[in-house]
Amino acid sequence: MGTGIVANAALALPGHVPGLRAAAAVVWVLASALLVRAVAGAVGRRIDPATAPVLGALPMAAMTVGAGTLLFTPLPAVALALWLTGTVLGLVTAVAVPLLLTARRDAVVTGAWLMPVVPPMVSAATGAPLIAHLPAAVRPDALLCCYALFGVSLFAAVAIIAQLWGRLLHHGPGEPATVPTLWIVLGPLGQSVTAAHALAGAAREVLAPEYARGAEVFALLYGVPTLGFALLWLAFAAAVTLRTARGDGGLPFTPAWWAFTFPVGTCVTGAAGLAVQTGSPMLETLAVALYVLLVAAWGTVAARTFVRRRPRLSAVPSATGR
Repeated sequence: MGTGIVANAALALPGHVPGLRAAAAVVWVLASALLVRAVAGAVGRRIDPATAPVLGALPMAAMTVGAGTLLFTPLPAVALALWLTGTVLGLVTAVAVPLLLTARRDAVVTGAWLMPVVPPMVSAATGAPLIAHLPAAVRPDALLCCYALFGVSLFAAVAIIAQLWGRLLHHGPGEPATVPTLWIVLGPLGQSVTAAHALAGAAREVLAPEYARGAEVFALLYGVPTLGFALLWLAFAAAVTLRTARGDGGLPFTPAWWAFTFPVGTCVTGAAGLAVQTGSPMLETLAVALYVLLVAAWGTVAARTFVRRRPRLSAVPSATGR
């Protein structure tokens, strides 16, 4: 999903950059291949309660690739299939994983706890563009379902963020390896701004004019304050990350570094959506700046991941086909 958002967010940016769409399409193809590999690797794997929050990544990845399918190909049926699959799996993780976590009395709240409850918000954001491809008779109900998914994720995320903030105040950021998970907080924030904007666009074609106008007003009045808080959290998470990296133990590389990508990408699409709605040059500049940060983070993490896995790939050529 960290790779897919690089492709999708590129097309949300204001203006036109020559070659950007083609480059984004290549990244989307890469994300699609990574999704296939992730699904293959997940089949038959035993669920470990300690890493259960990561299960939320798979449905989000499916819907991110599905959103790209709608942007880069004329295959809305494939996009819809990926959305339905991701939505069902996301609702399962939103219930099952928190239930599993709360059963562990020794569990410590981290930003990773947000991963299983964010998928319904991704469903709301990526489902909105699909509504236009559905039969007219089901479009109003589809829109209502997307708004309900918006609420499922939003209120669950608020509850977890409050717990996380309390833990940070009383116990600090914890182990250096878990510090990158602080960036996951940006996920439900940026994705909710994106979803509000996308749903307002869908509402114009589905709801009565007065309700459609209300959806647009909500997207603005909800989106701007939420984006403001997201930027505050971005500064806070960046400061904690920098402080940890400069510490004695440094910031050890783990898969948690991928938290530097997708959450930032949701802020890109959220800022870009608000820029379209308001025509604000400030928000356009913000969207571009955040995208530059996203690409830099993705390039760094992808390179570190490749270097880390390269010895294993060289050791087992028969398994990799290289």
